[in-house]
Amino acid sequence: MIRHGCGRVDRGAVSVYRPPRPVGRVLRGRPNEDENKQRDGMAHIGIVGGGLMGCATALNLLEQGHSVTILERDAGGLPASVGNAGILAVPEIDPLARPNMLLSVPKWLLDPQGPLTVRWQDLPALTPWLVRFLFSARPAKIAASRAAMLYLMKTAEADHVRLGNFAGMSGHIRDTGALTVFDSVAARDRAFAHEMENAKLIGCNVEKLDMEEARRRVPALQGSFAGATFSDGYKTFDYPLTFLRRLQAALRERATLLDATVSSVARAEHGIIVRTEGGKEFIFDRLAITAGVWSRRFVADLGLNVLLETERGYNTTFMNPSTTLEMPVFFSEHGFVATPFENALRVGGAVELASPDAPANYKRAAAMRKKMRRYVPDLPEEGGTEWMGRRPSTPDTLPVISLHPRDPRIAFAFGHGHLGLTLSATTGRHVSRLLAGEGEAALAPFSIARFQ
Repeated sequence: MIRHGCGRVDRGAVSVYRPPRPVGRVLRGRPNEDENKQRDGMAHIGIVGGGLMGCATALNLLEQGHSVTILERDAGGLPASVGNAGILAVPEIDPLARPNMLLSVPKWLLDPQGPLTVRWQDLPALTPWLVRFLFSARPAKIAASRAAMLYLMKTAEADHVRLGNFAGMSGHIRDTGALTVFDSVAARDRAFAHEMENAKLIGCNVEKLDMEEARRRVPALQGSFAGATFSDGYKTFDYPLTFLRRLQAALRERATLLDATVSSVARAEHGIIVRTEGGKEFIFDRLAITAGVWSRRFVADLGLNVLLETERGYNTTFMNPSTTLEMPVFFSEHGFVATPFENALRVGGAVELASPDAPANYKRAAAMRKKMRRYVPDLPEEGGTEWMGRRPSTPDTLPVISLHPRDPRIAFAFGHGHLGLTLSATTGRHVSRLLAGEGEAALAPFSIARFQ
């Protein structure tokens, strides 16, 4: 089994490109071009973090006419932006913290191959997040979170089409739908009733299937199961690495992409100061923090608090697999999904609550493969590439899409958990509008102020 290094959520691999005439100030000592930023309201905007969230934000800002510089610490690496399941998951408006999920936690924790595990030595650091998570499972909070997520999801597909147009892409999202497999009829029927509620809100269709019909649609499902549901609200992207690289290629033509580890950010009267570990200092007119779980250190620099931890996820990707699926298949009772791409099959998911820097536990990836063979016996036992990434997650499941409460020059975009790819284009659009002073009241639930 090949093992690659650990990835990071909302971090992208980038290289350096310098535009001929940046607007605003880049490094101390460079000519001051303040007169350019005044023309047509343009500004020089920095972005800390170059994964999907950073790329989407940058492309939206470029469309507004701004000059953009992205600083990314892991240029040339394999970020968590390339480790996602490649699914536009618009129907998923439910927060993770809800009573039925909490009731399942003890069983999951006792199962060494279960969908949830906690690295117990990290429990003290995780406790504030976990306490807030439990309080987020109240009915009123769940209803508010669902309404807030529905607001974002309503435009997710259109925003991705628009983002693709910015990057010169089309045909990168396929209408596949998705199948969800269940071990009991009762579990299928409960899930179907809830999926129908969400489908009415989203505007998609859900079907209840028996085992025979599910196998007709996905013949590789030769193992035993009780039934399935099918939703046409899910769509599948290009292979995640290909998708990210295409966004980055578009940015190289129009933005500055720097290989740099940001050490600190600070507010000043004359601009937002960004310092790197290499000793460089940048001054931007405005700044967006899109650095995944590492955003919390910059939030602290700026005098704010946030509850942001990592739900570490694992996957295995088989290239040129002998087993094929016609669409993504969720094994929701076990917490993972299998996604078919062109010449690839990815099996991944589950949640490991642990410190971002804790060693990877690839037994989590092996457990998902073992469980999937119960349903897809022909899944290869050898080969494939194992991978681990860090989902930046808030305890109420709502991402942070917000301006700094005391400084409208600074915006935050992180904490999307399992929905980073799905909501990246929508978040990028909202962040660009926030920095232009065009925020919407509907974004209030996503404010970083809720943690202060």
